[in-house]
Amino acid sequence: MTDQSIELQSTLTCPECGHAQTETMPTESCQWFYECTACQTVLKPQPGDCCVFCSYATVPCPPVQRGGGCCG
Repeated sequence: MTDQSIELQSTLTCPECGHAQTETMPTESCQWFYECTACQTVLKPQPGDCCVFCSYATVPCPPVQRGGGCCG
C-alpha cells in the first residue's frame, strides 16, 4: 500500500459505552491509549493488536495498512 492510499481517519468505538468518535491516526507510530470522550474509559489494545485503532476502530493504524505489521 502506498502512502497516498493510507487512510488516516478511523472511527473508534468504545467497548464500554458504545460511543463512536472519528479520529485522525498518527502516521508513524501506534497509539497505545485512548480516552473515550463520552465515558472517560481508557482503552488499551487487545492482546495481539499493536494499538487502539487496530482493536477498536474501523481502519487499522497506518503502519499496519502499509503492511509493516505492528509498530510496538
